[in-house]
Amino acid sequence: MVAPDDAGHRWAAAGSAALTPGIQANTHGGGQCTTNYVFVDDSGRVYLGQSAHCAGTGGSTETDGCTATSRPLDTTVDFTRRGSLRSEGTTIGTGRLAYSSWLTMQQLGEADPNACAYNDFALIEIDPGLIDQVNPSVPYWGGPTGLNTTGTPEGDHVYSYGNSRIRGGLPGLSPQRGESLADDSSLGGWTHALKSPTPGIPGDSGSAFLDAEGRAVGTLSTLGLGLPIINNVGDISRELAYARAHSGISGLRLVLGTEEFDPNR
Repeated sequence: MVAPDDAGHRWAAAGSAALTPGIQANTHGGGQCTTNYVFVDDSGRVYLGQSAHCAGTGGSTETDGCTATSRPLDTTVDFTRRGSLRSEGTTIGTGRLAYSSWLTMQQLGEADPNACAYNDFALIEIDPGLIDQVNPSVPYWGGPTGLNTTGTPEGDHVYSYGNSRIRGGLPGLSPQRGESLADDSSLGGWTHALKSPTPGIPGDSGSAFLDAEGRAVGTLSTLGLGLPIINNVGDISRELAYARAHSGISGLRLVLGTEEFDPNR
């Protein structure tokens, strides 16, 4: 075990933890996605983040969170290892859908079109009996070292870890590097466009993006096509602030990684 966080949890060692950012999450009645960061609240509950659309029940073009259909809160989510196109993999834990930005925006009657389009964030509460198997570090890269609240300047490097079952459960294919493009100011800071030599693919959705200092900058929301390959990443500082304001989860906060961030692996 490593040193406790401010909620009193002692995280499992990164090398032996089963439940971490970057694992496969399968929402019952929804789809397979990749977890992004670990979060805690004032009650000591522990969550893994994913995209809200991972619980979506509509088609792939149904991306407006203020109108899209979704599985309800309390839906079961299985955490799996080495899922592939042939197999869903080995189940290593379970949780429940505890927050969905889509469901919340619909309940509130959200009118901001940028929030409707890009606030794509959900929380899976981890079964309390499994908390001793959690580590908050992003695989391969380490971190997060903090929360990025300013976005990334054009040309800055970003780092991610996607775990689509299309990758066949091979961890060597998961680490991703990319480069930030200039933000579109008309979108209110809700999303960032990033280009990368290899694309995010279905199943990578929800995965964490770290900036050049290892801070949590966003979560993979939509997959880009064409050249260069552009992925759109929801701004985690805005997504988290929205969840804090409207989820009813007291003291919701990001947990920092126990492993040092290293962009030069």
